[in-house]
Amino acid sequence: MTDLPRTIPQVLDRIADEFSDHDALVTHDRGLTYAQLRSEVRRAAAAMIDLGVQAGDRVAIWSPNTWHWVVACLATHYAGGVMVPLNTRYTANEASDILARTAAPLLFAAGEFLGADKAASIDRDALPDLRHVIRVPIEKADGTWDEFVARGGKEGALEAVDARAAAVTADDVSDILFTSGTTGRSKGVLCAHRQSLDAPAAWAACGELTSADRYLCINPFFHNFGYKAGILACLQSGATLIPQLTFDAEQAMAAVAEHRITVLPGPPTIYQTLLDHPKRGDYDLTSLRFAVTGAATIPVVLIERMQTELDIDIVLTAYGLTEASGFGTMCRAEDDAVTVATTCGRPIADFELRIDAPAEDGSGEVLLRGPNVMFGYLDDPEATAAAIDSEGWLHTGDVGRLDERGNLQITDRLKDMYICGGFNVYPAEIEQVLARLDGVAESAVIGVPDERLGEVGKAFLVLRPGTQLDEKTVITYVREHLANFKAPRSVEFLDVLPRNPGGKVVKPLLRERA
Repeated sequence: MTDLPRTIPQVLDRIADEFSDHDALVTHDRGLTYAQLRSEVRRAAAAMIDLGVQAGDRVAIWSPNTWHWVVACLATHYAGGVMVPLNTRYTANEASDILARTAAPLLFAAGEFLGADKAASIDRDALPDLRHVIRVPIEKADGTWDEFVARGGKEGALEAVDARAAAVTADDVSDILFTSGTTGRSKGVLCAHRQSLDAPAAWAACGELTSADRYLCINPFFHNFGYKAGILACLQSGATLIPQLTFDAEQAMAAVAEHRITVLPGPPTIYQTLLDHPKRGDYDLTSLRFAVTGAATIPVVLIERMQTELDIDIVLTAYGLTEASGFGTMCRAEDDAVTVATTCGRPIADFELRIDAPAEDGSGEVLLRGPNVMFGYLDDPEATAAAIDSEGWLHTGDVGRLDERGNLQITDRLKDMYICGGFNVYPAEIEQVLARLDGVAESAVIGVPDERLGEVGKAFLVLRPGTQLDEKTVITYVREHLANFKAPRSVEFLDVLPRNPGGKVVKPLLRERA
């Protein structure tokens, strides 16, 4: 018996041999079997090498969920590179900061899409390491992708690619995902091939994922979930991945009916939207069997409605963070609706779980330890040492407690982070932007409940004497500098911010006020 593949190129080779004629990827404009996917990946990897990409180089992808994303991602791994996904909601400044810090020589960026042109927005002169930008055609045909792939057709190119893929090891860094830091600057999380494979494999096992499954991927590929619990989970199980470019409830229901979708993960708002949609009865959704949700408080009745009205056999919740390869704990198929709605389940992927310095009610900081804890933060040994202690425990910054069966309940956050539409938002980052707005003396941002997005930002501002600002001006200013989901939805002006004796803003008082 041969050892299990420990690198992403090895997994692609194995699955392409075992399921050569099986659908790997289906989009509105293209379908690829696993054999065809490997062929596309090898050729794109050869093109990368022809452009001068070396083993260990970082390759960035700034694009929505298209088949090109999957090919570019796997080709980066196949060429021995390190994949760096960029949030499609980033401004050009946010994207450029990450491109500079990773010294990426190659960027795949969306062409015209939803009124924006990511590829054209990058100031190449400010990024001397960025030698090539490949435009991903979305709304209209664009020649650069085809020109790029054609470079991989030269004599001997594929042999060079296969040698590069064979040289990749399980402990080589496979990807750097950036997570906003509480200090305001994003931090790059370094994960190895074995971690990026093993953690989603454990997730897939909980959901009993097989090659018979057809997976509608609404979660964006740039996010840990879309990439690891989406692309890499399917790659290891032989399931068929059907990505959605942007979430539209009726298009999603149509896709479920047309493609006989069996797997549909997403934040709670997605299921609530489907359940309450006036046209739900027009679509056959009976193929659905597995759903995973999380990243928000979930009503028990929502889980019950998903099981009864949508007839989903397995509905699970999970908890994870980028620093733990995107995973941590998960419910199991046999858990009841109350357990699924009120807890995040038990550790998966060989994680150990501990509650640090528990209070009388059993709650304390959630700590995780195991082989799938990140290697560390990119070029930031101090932050790495602060996150992972000398015994290997990852300090998550989340507060939780364990029930009598060992299920984790997240009760609070040590940090001020809140979750808007499934995306982590760190108030410190917004407060730094507000500090640069003329007229602002002090600011504090909190998350407040929102029926559609879970939580949205509310900013409290103290203005400098003699200055005037209104809510619209403040929100517009933030949107110019940060992704839209980070911008506060409301602003309140105060004479002073509430502070404790140490001078720190008391955000619980602001939450009460809100």
